Amino acid sequence: MATSSSSAVAHALDRDSLIAWFEKNRTRSAQLFAMLDADTYYTRPISLRNPIVFYEGHLPAFNVIVLIKRGLGLPGVDERLERLFARGIDPEDEQAASANAASAWPTREAVLDYARAADDLMRDALRSAKIDRPGHPVLDRAEGAYTALEHEAMHQETLLYMWHRLPHATKTAPEGSPRASALTAADNTPPAPRVAHVPAGRTTLGASRHAGGLNPVPFGWDNEFDAHVHDVPAFDIDVYNVTNADFLRFMEAGGYDRRELWTEDGWHWRESQNITHPIFWERRADQAAGNSEQAWYWRGQFEYVPLPLAWPVYVSHAEASAYAEWVGGRLPTEAEYHRAAFGTPQSGDGRGPEREYPWGDAPPDATRANVDFERWDPVAVGSRPLGASAWGVEDLAGNGWEWTSTIFEPFPGFKPMAAYPEYSADFFDGQHYVMKGASPVTAKELVRPSFRNWFRHTYPYVYASFRCVRDPR
Repeated sequence: MATSSSSAVAHALDRDSLIAWFEKNRTRSAQLFAMLDADTYYTRPISLRNPIVFYEGHLPAFNVIVLIKRGLGLPGVDERLERLFARGIDPEDEQAASANAASAWPTREAVLDYARAADDLMRDALRSAKIDRPGHPVLDRAEGAYTALEHEAMHQETLLYMWHRLPHATKTAPEGSPRASALTAADNTPPAPRVAHVPAGRTTLGASRHAGGLNPVPFGWDNEFDAHVHDVPAFDIDVYNVTNADFLRFMEAGGYDRRELWTEDGWHWRESQNITHPIFWERRADQAAGNSEQAWYWRGQFEYVPLPLAWPVYVSHAEASAYAEWVGGRLPTEAEYHRAAFGTPQSGDGRGPEREYPWGDAPPDATRANVDFERWDPVAVGSRPLGASAWGVEDLAGNGWEWTSTIFEPFPGFKPMAAYPEYSADFFDGQHYVMKGASPVTAKELVRPSFRNWFRHTYPYVYASFRCVRDPR
């Protein structure tokens, strides 16, 4: 398999770019916390996450722990707070979540004071410290700096799907934000379903740390290494993600009540939690219009809107799997996603390169993908035709993560990263599934072929869409 078009990974430390990225991250995070009323600060919008106060401390504390302490070997700002804010992951259940709760969180003023001191340490390090040391476990190729920067960008998406669960009255949209209620006819007119055929061929999963390798990248998380090639049999794949209209038909056909469509774990979750519809949908009456009849509404970040039928449905892996079973399809494997997204007729037998992005090698922008905080909500499927892959498959990066059927496992050659050794290894438990692509609030720096996201089968809160594949007849 030929290398990607990004075959040169010439590593030169660009401090100005790192500092600009850091400042962009910190400004965006401050804006996200400023959206919330003060009385939400110690609440948990999602029961299986920490309270909001934790995250405002976690972001600057993680930067200090990884780059200042683990990398440079220097003291941090406040050892007690750095222990308190060290790690924020989804606990397995309510009992674990309660065990993770601190008995007394600091005041917001104390958190912000800590953050200012931590940010000053980071600015100094990015500006003048020796943060790129060949052979150093944390600082080789500036790994500690990149880890800190990408970590904050990832957590901004976490914050937003948490904020999504808060009452609208507790949030204020930043000035100039696009409104979910600015709907067009396209939002309620799904395109006619289409299927693309992807012929058998080879595809590259993962990345290489070195120029000349497969899919070389200047930085990647430990689960992205090492790059390796898969042979992928031919398959047919939906051109568009499953829409709200599609999923509504599944519901109206009794999909949530048909045990034979669900996995054992999925059915247990559906019954024990009384799951009857996607978590982003709510039955409501339009009281403002004087209409008392109940109808389905989309729960946007800042407002309810009548269900946009052409938007991709956001559901858990369990719900996606049940739908796929209902239509006689299945979820794609991680390798099938890669072949559909980055493969070309020339790359399947190693004669040509795979694409950097589904549409080619140009960086993501609003003409190709609904990504990088362009909007708080999805757009109608197929709204970015310039983002289509070589096979004509649309929205493979942006508008919603893509569930796969692949269990999150290490690639051959996996080694925990020294900057954040627990990042992936704790989740190789057979209970998490790989997601690929990006959502509307995924930072553009994270949109690369090797990036892998993952969640539990029954975790419904993320901006996760899906499409179906079938074996050719």
